[in-house]
Amino acid sequence: MITSLSIKNYALIEKLSIDFSKGFSIITGETGAGKSIILGALGLVLGKRADLTSLKNKEEKCVIEAQFEISKYNLQEFFEANDLDYEDETIIRREILPSGKSRAFINDSPVNLQELQNLSVFLIDIHSQQQTQELSDEGVQFKIIDAIAQNSEIIDSYQKLLKVYKTDKSKLNALLKKQSDAGKEQEYNTFLLNELVAAKLKSGEQEELEADFEKLNNVEIIKESIDKSLAIANEEQFGVFHNLNEIKTSLQKIAAFSSEYQNLFERVTSVAIEFDDVSKELQNAADKLLNDPEKLELVSQKLQLIYNLQKKHQVTNVDELLQIQSNLENSVLELGNIEEEIAILLTSIKQKTEELDLLSAKIHQNRKEAIPVLSKQLISILETLGMPNAQFKMELTPSDAYFLNGKDELQFLFSANKGADFGLLKKVASGGEMSRIMLTVKAILAQYSKLPTLIFDEIDTGVSGEIAIRMGEIMKEMSCKMQIFAITHLPQIAAKGDSHFKVSKSTVGDDTQSELKLLSQQERVIEIAQMLSGANISDSALNHAKQLLN
Repeated sequence: MITSLSIKNYALIEKLSIDFSKGFSIITGETGAGKSIILGALGLVLGKRADLTSLKNKEEKCVIEAQFEISKYNLQEFFEANDLDYEDETIIRREILPSGKSRAFINDSPVNLQELQNLSVFLIDIHSQQQTQELSDEGVQFKIIDAIAQNSEIIDSYQKLLKVYKTDKSKLNALLKKQSDAGKEQEYNTFLLNELVAAKLKSGEQEELEADFEKLNNVEIIKESIDKSLAIANEEQFGVFHNLNEIKTSLQKIAAFSSEYQNLFERVTSVAIEFDDVSKELQNAADKLLNDPEKLELVSQKLQLIYNLQKKHQVTNVDELLQIQSNLENSVLELGNIEEEIAILLTSIKQKTEELDLLSAKIHQNRKEAIPVLSKQLISILETLGMPNAQFKMELTPSDAYFLNGKDELQFLFSANKGADFGLLKKVASGGEMSRIMLTVKAILAQYSKLPTLIFDEIDTGVSGEIAIRMGEIMKEMSCKMQIFAITHLPQIAAKGDSHFKVSKSTVGDDTQSELKLLSQQERVIEIAQMLSGANISDSALNHAKQLLN
């Protein structure tokens, strides 16, 4: 419940601070006195957007602060989820700066408007004429029936499952599209992959093949050169080996004479050893060298295949071809994985569909059982509100679609008079009838669910006399379970309040100000008498006011 409200520099209010009590509070005042300003200030606290027109003095900031007693609202999880400090006495503050910027705080912790709006749902429900029209909305009608049906927990389970179901459906559609797109290229990709796999490519293979090709293609020239080199090396009288041995023998004779000659001898010896090794390798090369046209043809074919593949895929080496092959393998494998994922998702969706159907069937059954109860209570209360022939027709139709609250479609029809056809509420109910129906709905809901503080903004539109008295009694009964405010022009309702606030407007010089004041018992008598007879209060009006209050 709201326990206090403080307003500074807002609209026509320079400064205001007021405390509220539990039970039934009345707010009255002449048209234009500022009742809408109070509601506007509360709206800002509850997260509505603001602008500079809200400031009375454009050079100072506007501050609106409301304190709420929330110990019975079980909001600890909300505060924890939003990383806020929980207090039984929670304070919400809204500031509008002259620059136009707005700030919001919950227990001095800065919050955004969305967080404020999310919390406000649990704190205050301001019921206006616009909300009365919401009775014609199917979503609102379902909420009423589901409250009577005690469907809260099962709908919560249904919605959690529906969220997962929709996620799976979204994933499935994405995979099916991906599969369709991939399938168009799959045949060509498979052809390219098979072509690369058949080539049996290896990293570094091209360089080896090109070297082998050069050897095999020039075998005669190579053989001639090697044979000539070996002949020069091994000729008995003038060969390189013979001459190196002659040099080595000559230097050996003088090596002992100095380190210089010894060094020269060793170097020639080293050259002789190295040349001997070269000669042996030349001989090995000569022994291996064969004129093999068949092998040359195989090497040539393999190289041509590699060159063709490089040209087709616009690359320059075998490693790049191997990377393309790997990518194609992954693509083909991925398509196979997609089929597996689709199969898993289809199984999951089927299972969730069965579970959703079971939950929605239970929701439907609970609603069917609740509708007669709701209809009976609506008719009973409306009869006391001057609508003895009111009738409701609520028909549930199961559908194949999964809605946010089940699979039902609803026809919520109304007839106010005997013999009259049933029709949509907004078309067949008058403003006064809609107000009485809304009050009746709120009264019934108060028995089945914990409602926040309710503020009825002129819900008495179109009613008077005994009906107004009964409306006041209903709000009074509701206030035994929750905090109720009624902004009213009817003395019959005003007299039912536990406390009575008056909004008034005054002019001081060139300045107009609104204020909200808690009335004493005597002031209430006078206020209600004025509501009965106008500014000139008669003795009969005073007596009538006292009778209403008693």
